[in-house]
Amino acid sequence: MSTRLNHAQPYALGLFRMVIGLLFACHGAATLFGVLGKDTVDAGTWPGWYAAVIQLVGGSLVLLGLGTRIAAFVASGSMAYAYFNVHQPDGLFPMENGGEASAIFCWAFLLIVFVGPGALSLDRLIGTRGTREPERRDQPTAVPA
Repeated sequence: MSTRLNHAQPYALGLFRMVIGLLFACHGAATLFGVLGKDTVDAGTWPGWYAAVIQLVGGSLVLLGLGTRIAAFVASGSMAYAYFNVHQPDGLFPMENGGEASAIFCWAFLLIVFVGPGALSLDRLIGTRGTREPERRDQPTAVPA
Protein backbone atom coordinates (compact mmCIF):
# COMPACT_ATOMS: atom_id res chain seq x y z
CA MET A 1 0.00 0.00 0.00
CA SER A 2 2.86 2.35 0.78
CA THR A 3 4.15 2.01 -2.79
CA ARG A 4 0.77 3.02 -4.22
CA LEU A 5 0.54 6.00 -1.90
CA ASN A 6 4.06 7.09 -2.82
CA HIS A 7 3.16 6.82 -6.52
CA ALA A 8 0.05 8.96 -6.02
CA GLN A 9 1.81 11.59 -3.89
CA PRO A 10 2.51 14.12 -6.69
CA TYR A 11 -1.14 13.96 -7.76
CA ALA A 12 -2.39 14.39 -4.19
CA LEU A 13 -0.08 17.39 -3.77
CA GLY A 14 -1.29 18.83 -7.08
CA LEU A 15 -4.92 18.43 -6.03
CA PHE A 16 -4.16 19.98 -2.61
CA ARG A 17 -2.48 22.93 -4.35
CA MET A 18 -5.43 23.43 -6.71
CA VAL A 19 -8.05 23.34 -3.95
CA ILE A 20 -6.12 25.73 -1.69
CA GLY A 21 -5.49 28.09 -4.63
CA LEU A 22 -9.15 28.06 -5.66
CA LEU A 23 -10.40 28.76 -2.14
CA PHE A 24 -7.90 31.59 -1.72
CA ALA A 25 -8.76 33.13 -5.10
CA CYS A 26 -12.46 33.00 -4.17
CA HIS A 27 -11.73 35.11 -1.07
CA GLY A 28 -10.02 37.71 -3.23
CA ALA A 29 -12.77 37.72 -5.87
CA ALA A 30 -15.44 38.06 -3.19
CA THR A 31 -13.73 41.07 -1.65
CA LEU A 32 -12.81 42.81 -4.91
CA PHE A 33 -16.00 42.19 -6.89
CA GLY A 34 -18.66 41.71 -4.23
CA VAL A 35 -19.50 38.17 -5.31
CA LEU A 36 -20.22 35.13 -3.17
CA GLY A 37 -22.14 37.18 -0.62
CA LYS A 38 -19.37 39.53 0.42
CA ASP A 39 -19.19 43.33 0.28
CA THR A 40 -16.45 45.04 -1.71
CA VAL A 41 -13.73 47.25 -0.30
CA ASP A 42 -12.70 50.57 -1.81
CA ALA A 43 -9.72 50.40 -4.17
CA GLY A 44 -6.44 51.17 -2.45
CA THR A 45 -7.79 50.65 1.08
CA TRP A 46 -5.10 49.34 3.43
CA PRO A 47 -4.88 46.42 4.13
CA GLY A 48 -8.14 44.94 2.81
CA TRP A 49 -7.88 45.84 -0.87
CA TYR A 50 -4.21 44.84 -1.11
CA ALA A 51 -4.94 41.57 0.68
CA ALA A 52 -7.76 40.86 -1.77
CA VAL A 53 -5.46 41.45 -4.76
CA ILE A 54 -2.87 39.08 -3.27
CA GLN A 55 -5.62 36.54 -2.65
CA LEU A 56 -7.02 36.71 -6.17
CA VAL A 57 -3.71 36.81 -8.05
CA GLY A 58 -1.77 34.53 -5.70
CA GLY A 59 -4.61 32.05 -5.43
CA SER A 60 -5.00 31.94 -9.21
CA LEU A 61 -1.27 31.37 -9.72
CA VAL A 62 -1.20 28.61 -7.12
CA LEU A 63 -4.34 27.05 -8.63
CA LEU A 64 -2.71 26.95 -12.07
CA GLY A 65 0.67 25.95 -10.70
CA LEU A 66 2.44 28.90 -12.29
CA GLY A 67 5.24 30.46 -10.25
CA THR A 68 3.86 28.29 -7.51
CA ARG A 69 6.53 28.56 -4.84
CA ILE A 70 6.88 32.33 -5.09
CA ALA A 71 3.12 32.89 -5.18
CA ALA A 72 2.64 30.54 -2.21
CA PHE A 73 5.39 32.34 -0.27
CA VAL A 74 3.73 35.72 -0.79
CA ALA A 75 0.30 34.28 0.06
CA SER A 76 1.66 32.65 3.23
CA GLY A 77 3.22 35.91 4.32
CA SER A 78 0.03 37.84 3.71
CA MET A 79 -1.91 35.39 5.85
CA ALA A 80 0.70 35.57 8.62
CA TYR A 81 0.31 39.36 8.52
CA ALA A 82 -3.48 39.02 8.62
CA TYR A 83 -3.33 36.68 11.59
CA PHE A 84 -0.91 38.68 13.72
CA ASN A 85 -2.18 42.17 12.89
CA VAL A 86 -5.90 41.64 12.41
CA HIS A 87 -6.89 38.56 14.42
CA GLN A 88 -4.32 38.01 17.17
CA PRO A 89 -5.05 41.26 19.06
CA ASP A 90 -8.56 39.86 19.76
CA GLY A 91 -7.22 36.73 21.48
CA LEU A 92 -4.25 34.37 21.55
CA PHE A 93 -5.76 31.34 19.85
CA PRO A 94 -7.45 31.20 16.42
CA MET A 95 -10.64 29.83 18.00
CA GLU A 96 -10.84 32.98 20.14
CA ASN A 97 -10.05 35.56 17.50
CA GLY A 98 -11.67 34.22 14.32
CA GLY A 99 -8.33 33.68 12.63
CA GLU A 100 -8.68 29.99 11.75
CA ALA A 101 -8.79 30.62 8.00
CA SER A 102 -5.75 32.90 8.11
CA ALA A 103 -3.75 30.39 10.16
CA ILE A 104 -4.69 27.43 7.98
CA PHE A 105 -4.02 29.29 4.72
CA CYS A 106 -0.66 30.51 6.09
CA TRP A 107 0.51 27.00 6.92
CA ALA A 108 -0.96 25.40 3.79
CA PHE A 109 0.85 27.88 1.54
CA LEU A 110 4.07 27.45 3.50
CA LEU A 111 3.80 23.70 2.92
CA ILE A 112 3.38 24.32 -0.82
CA VAL A 113 6.52 26.49 -0.78
CA PHE A 114 8.53 23.52 0.48
CA VAL A 115 6.91 20.57 -1.35
CA GLY A 116 6.43 22.32 -4.69
CA PRO A 117 3.50 22.27 -7.07
CA GLY A 118 3.04 18.52 -7.38
CA ALA A 119 1.56 17.10 -10.57
CA LEU A 120 -0.68 18.84 -13.06
CA SER A 121 0.95 22.27 -12.84
CA LEU A 122 1.93 24.76 -15.51
CA ASP A 123 5.35 24.98 -13.87
CA ARG A 124 5.96 21.34 -14.79
CA LEU A 125 4.40 21.70 -18.23
CA ILE A 126 6.63 24.58 -19.29
CA GLY A 127 9.64 23.32 -17.32
CA THR A 128 10.14 26.27 -15.00
CA ARG A 129 13.51 26.11 -13.29
CA GLY A 130 13.54 25.20 -9.61
CA THR A 131 10.38 23.08 -9.67
CA ARG A 132 12.01 19.76 -10.51
CA GLU A 133 11.19 17.03 -8.02
CA PRO A 134 14.15 16.18 -5.78
CA GLU A 135 15.78 12.80 -6.24
CA ARG A 136 14.04 10.16 -4.18
CA ARG A 137 16.17 8.85 -1.34
CA ASP A 138 14.18 5.68 -0.75
CA GLN A 139 15.33 4.21 -4.07
CA PRO A 140 18.87 3.00 -4.56
CA THR A 141 21.03 5.06 -6.88
CA ALA A 142 23.74 3.74 -9.14
CA VAL A 143 27.17 3.93 -7.59
CA PRO A 144 29.97 4.76 -10.04
CA ALA A 145 32.56 2.02 -10.32
